[in-house]
Order: sequence, then structure tokens, then C-alpha cells
Amino acid sequence: MGSIAKKGLQKYLLQLQHHPLRTKAITAAVLSGISDTVSQKLSGISKLQLRRILLKMLFGFAYLGPFGHYMYMLLDKIFKGKRDSKTVAKKVVLEQLTSSPCNNLLFMIYYGVVVEGRPWMHVKTRIKQEYPKVQMTAWTFWPVVGWINHQYVPLQFRVIFSSLVAFCWGIFLNLRARAMTLPKTALPKRNQLVSIAFQRW
Repeated sequence: MGSIAKKGLQKYLLQLQHHPLRTKAITAAVLSGISDTVSQKLSGISKLQLRRILLKMLFGFAYLGPFGHYMYMLLDKIFKGKRDSKTVAKKVVLEQLTSSPCNNLLFMIYYGVVVEGRPWMHVKTRIKQEYPKVQMTAWTFWPVVGWINHQYVPLQFRVIFSSLVAFCWGIFLNLRARAMTLPKTALPKRNQLVSIAFQRW
């Protein structure tokens, strides 16, 4: 079993080396799908919403993976691959002030309009209400992840690392939400907010 896992990892690393963009996009899609599946199970849904899972995977494949691939390359190019503390701090601040707010906003729009199929005016109102809280939550956690990522993780693994952390972060938020004593009528809203909040950046 160990040798099979080792061979699988070697094949994956080979694909990552020769086809980095494609491999990161597929990885982001798979992790998004698994994360949403776990999220649905933890939220108490009896029957998995396959359409929602597939649309979350599409977002990971078409946007999260490719965006992360090019963003980390651009940051390394801007700062010439330096990893001293001052440079890493600049990378984290730049990332959190630019890509983080934009990506969270884009995901909230995508989730509301595409995944849930809600009217734009409803989505717009929800974003006005919830976006500040979502972004503030992101800023309490992701800068630390960004620091570790830029300081210690090689460039080719940074998208993978952040995707894995996003997966664990989503499970944590759902477990925390499950521990809260909320009335059943509040469950749909809670689940939506948790689903939005655990997205990376």
C-alpha cells in the first residue's frame, strides 16, 4: 500500500513539473469538490447536492487553480524570488489587499448567481450585508498562511498548499458551526455563510 502511494505521489509530482497549470487546476477542482462534499455532510444535508459540488469544482478548475498559479509567479517576479522577512511581509500585504478582497467578492457573486441561481439584486443585497464579515474573517487567518507559504513553500507547491489549507479551514468552520446552537430555520443561511467563508484568500 505504501509503495502504491509513493508511486502515485511520484506521478503527481512529475505531472506538476511538466504540466504545472493543468495539474494545479485539477487539484484545485478536486479539493473544492471534496471540501464541499464534507461541508454538506457536516451541515446535516441527507442527500448531497451534486450540482453544487460540480459548480464548486468548476470554480476551482477554471479560476482558483489558474489564478493562484499566475499570482504566485507574478509575486515572485515582482520581488525577484526573495524570501527575506521584509520581502515576505510585502508579498503577504500585497496579496491580502488585492487578490483576497477581489477573490472573496468574485466567489460570493459566483456562489449566489451561478450555484444558487438567485436574482442579482438578492445577491447584491446579501453581499452588502455579509462581505465585510467574510473579508474580516479571511484577514484573521490567511495572512499567517500566506507568510508560511511565501517563506517556506517552493513556488510550484504554493497553490497546492493554499488549497489544502482551504480544505482544512472549511472543515473547521463547519465543525464550529455545528457546535453552535442555532434554530433549524437558520440553517440554510448558516450553511451558505460557512460555504462562502472557507474559500481561500
